[in-house]
Amino acid sequence: MGHGQKGSSDKKQSRKNRDDSPAQEDSKRCRVCRFPLLVALFQLLLGVAVTAVAFLMLAISHSLSARETPHWAGIILCLVSIVGFFLYCITYQPDERTSTQFIVKLLYFVLCTTGLVISVLVVAFAGHHHSQASSFICRQAGEDCKCVLDLSDPIARTFNYKEVSDCEAITSTLTFYYLLQILLNLAQAVVCAVGAFIMWKHHYQVFFAGIQIRSPSTQQWQNV
Repeated sequence: MGHGQKGSSDKKQSRKNRDDSPAQEDSKRCRVCRFPLLVALFQLLLGVAVTAVAFLMLAISHSLSARETPHWAGIILCLVSIVGFFLYCITYQPDERTSTQFIVKLLYFVLCTTGLVISVLVVAFAGHHHSQASSFICRQAGEDCKCVLDLSDPIARTFNYKEVSDCEAITSTLTFYYLLQILLNLAQAVVCAVGAFIMWKHHYQVFFAGIQIRSPSTQQWQNV
C-alpha cells in the first residue's frame, strides 16, 4: 500500500516538474516578441525595399551597373531572413536535436555578419555615386543622356545613360534613389548587427538548447 502511494506521489511530482519547466513558462510569453522573429521580419522588409528601389533605379536607365543598383544586396537579406524564420520555427520544437539547432544558429550568425558587411559596402557605393550624381552636368544627346563632372576639362570622363528621355531623371530622381539606398542599407546593417550580436550573446548565455535537469535541492532548472 505504501509502495502504491509512493508511486502515485512520484507521478504527481513528475507531472508538476513538467508543468514548472522553462518550456511551459516560455510558452506563456509573447511568441511574436521572441528572437529571431522580429529581426528576421525587419530583414525581410528591408531586403524587399532595397530590391524594389534597385529595380526602380534600373528602370531609369538600363546602362546602370550592378554596383549602382544593389538588388543583389536585398535578395541576400531576404535569404538571411528565411533562415531566421526557420530558426524561429525549430526553436519551438522541443524534440529538435541540439546539433540541428546549433548548425542553424551558426549559419544565421554567419549570414547576419555577411549581410552586415554587404550593407556597409552598398552604403559606400551608394554614397560615392550620390556624391558623383549630385555634381553632374548633363545634356541630352538623342535618346541618351550624357553627363560630365567638369565641362572645362577636355579629357573628363563622360557618363552615358542610355534610353533616358529627360536628364532630370539622372540629376534629380536617381540622386534621390541613391540617398534612399544609403538609408535603407544603413538600417539593414544595424538590423544585421543586432541579429549577430544577440545570436552571439544567446549562444554563450541564455539561448542554449541543451538537456535540462531539475536539481532536487534547489528546485531550479539548469542547462547541462
